[in-house]
Amino acid sequence: MNKQAALINIGIIEDNKYMRDGWEAFIGSEPDLNVIGTFGSCEEAFASDIMNRVDLLLMDIGLPGMSGIEGVRYVKKHHPDIIVIMATVFDDDQHIFDALKAGAMGYLEKKVSPEGLIAAIRDAMDGGSPITPNIANKVIRSFHQGGNEEQLTEREQQILEKLATGVSYHAIGKEIFLSVDGVRYHIRNIYRKLQVNSRSEAIAKGISRKLINPGVLFHL
Repeated sequence: MNKQAALINIGIIEDNKYMRDGWEAFIGSEPDLNVIGTFGSCEEAFASDIMNRVDLLLMDIGLPGMSGIEGVRYVKKHHPDIIVIMATVFDDDQHIFDALKAGAMGYLEKKVSPEGLIAAIRDAMDGGSPITPNIANKVIRSFHQGGNEEQLTEREQQILEKLATGVSYHAIGKEIFLSVDGVRYHIRNIYRKLQVNSRSEAIAKGISRKLINPGVLFHL
């Protein structure tokens, strides 16, 4: 009876079957961990009956159909008591913060060891927020750099600096091998994150946040 009470029910959402089967094998070998369902997509998982029984979901980000980040939002809205840990190949700032803001309690790189993953699951169930060291460094660095505002990705910061030189979208795209539409997409994200509405405001905000070297303005 005590053993049953201590059992942690886990669901896995991962489209790579080999990764999914591997996680299931070594997680399920632990006496206190019980894998009650594995799925290749969020849609499959959310349509199943495990959502009423699962304690923790281990979820990828790059999934077919609904992304892992959208999946976290769904879980937190419809099943707020379920703990979600992301395990993914993505280690860029945008994916990290989108996942954590959506409600993920942990963020692990897929190269985490089996022992590390088991420890992370137990940590999360004990109220912790397991994050692999590389991800933790990025989170800490972002707070040092920019307070509570969203951080620009490396590509967005690169485009912001190009904007400060006064060149056209076409010229920026040609220099960094992006289409004009691709440049516009990144610029929309830059404006949103910096909470500005124009190139001049973005440049001013970029300088104030030390995202742009003031020296580039001499090219204007």
